[in-house]
Amino acid sequence: MTEAWLAAAARTVPPESTQQALGYPSLFLLVLIGALVPVVPTGALVSSAAVVAFHQTAPFSMALVFVTASLAAFLGDIALYWLGRRGMRSKNGSRWLEAIRSRAPEDRLTQAQEKLAEHGVAVLVLSRMVPAGRIPVMLACLMAKWPLRRFARGNLPACLAWAVTYQLIGILGGSLFSEPWEGVVAAIVLTVAVSAAPSLWRRVRRTAKA
Repeated sequence: MTEAWLAAAARTVPPESTQQALGYPSLFLLVLIGALVPVVPTGALVSSAAVVAFHQTAPFSMALVFVTASLAAFLGDIALYWLGRRGMRSKNGSRWLEAIRSRAPEDRLTQAQEKLAEHGVAVLVLSRMVPAGRIPVMLACLMAKWPLRRFARGNLPACLAWAVTYQLIGILGGSLFSEPWEGVVAAIVLTVAVSAAPSLWRRVRRTAKA
């Protein structure tokens, strides 16, 4: 009875071609939205997609996840920065600029401005790798009146490095388990742990200083 149910369930799983036809556009759209609205856990999305690609037999699955995720993140960042620049030039600002400001606490913004002044474009790459580091650095670039072209040059390697990092997390999760869903769960747990580590470390340091 159980074997028959499992066999029936296996037959209901969409073929790889269908998964890819739906998966890559969905990944692109969700990462793009996550870049524009910084509340979507895009790192977990990339890691989960990498797990699924790891278990597929189709060639270039991993490469397609990388290209899709990095391109979506880059375009989303560029769009958000462009909207932020429009808000900076407008007398009344914009809701996008206000959203960026609301996600950048004063202490993080001050720190981002100092690092941007010292290290320039290199800070953009690091900001994409540090959880919750992207928005303060982007706002610092806006306040420094960086042109869109300069921001784009620094943001491209940042998005590539970000996509590689979270894809490696997904590959690690996928390699530990034979079933894709198990790897997805592991990848999400690893992603959450990586995202929460800096905040936890800062809290521990504040407690130790107090």
